[in-house]
Amino acid sequence: MPTITAERQSWPIAGTFTISRGSKTAADVVSVTVTRGSATGRGECVPYPRYGETVAGVLAELESLANPAPYDLDRSGVPRILQNHAARNALDCALWDLEAKEAGAPVWRLAGLAEPQPAFTAFTLSLGSPEAMAAAAAQAAHRPLLKLKLGRPDDRARLEAVRRAAPDSRLIVDANEGWTGDLLPAMFAACRDVGVELVEQPLPAGDDALLESVARPVPVCADESADDLTSPDRLAQLARRYDAINVKLDKSGGLTPAIAIVREAQRLKLDVMVGCMVGTSLSMAPAFLLADSARWIDLDGPLLLARDREPGIRYEGSLMHPPPRDLWG
Repeated sequence: MPTITAERQSWPIAGTFTISRGSKTAADVVSVTVTRGSATGRGECVPYPRYGETVAGVLAELESLANPAPYDLDRSGVPRILQNHAARNALDCALWDLEAKEAGAPVWRLAGLAEPQPAFTAFTLSLGSPEAMAAAAAQAAHRPLLKLKLGRPDDRARLEAVRRAAPDSRLIVDANEGWTGDLLPAMFAACRDVGVELVEQPLPAGDDALLESVARPVPVCADESADDLTSPDRLAQLARRYDAINVKLDKSGGLTPAIAIVREAQRLKLDVMVGCMVGTSLSMAPAFLLADSARWIDLDGPLLLARDREPGIRYEGSLMHPPPRDLWG
């Protein structure tokens, strides 16, 4: 029978990470290991207060599982024994890693996915004054894709400042629910004018019906609105309001449901972004297996940290390499 252990870990962020809801200086994660016989699998999740999750709550759920578990735990049983999606993610990914170790085969092959290849990730600029964001953009102007954290009424000034500082970078924007319906036409126009190619979650998740009728001169991506996609009806509703969805394993409850969500999104002609919370390479590794199915890859969590796990994923600038097998998968 498997043995499950979980622990809290805190990884310092390089500076401060700021979005419309607030700032933080560390990534607080929960690391899970599952051991069966001589094989051990690992997973990581980032509990997120926006979805009612806390590190303490995730640990309590995971620690409620008997050790060793009195059943032959597999991925299909994870949703039955855990309510918290972040906890599900960590356990699901640990079980994938365990299966790969036991089978002597990589997870991508076991899951029927394409073999991962190096790919460019977005690089996130925290919300700040136009001057601060322009300075950050100038330092990152060599990166091909920048993601701007916005969500304020005066965001046009930020957009124009960043565009001047990084004239050759592609831009995507994440408002983190920070705009209102009244602001939307002006914000969309500002994004269009500086060449933004995607706007992520412009309105609060519970107040996004306006997107079904308003003109969208820039493609719009659901993030907080896409927090529970287990129902095909919910995805179909999002397809009327959005042009893309951000698939994050912590929201989806693991790699297993995320694969199904990506396939259903593709059937509905929704573009896919594969995204992340701010975590270590252990969080990014399973998500990277979805990169082949995504139009945008936003897996820069380790680039925002003061230090990462060893071994970690190798980044050459924004070029992200497949995770090493001794990390995960």
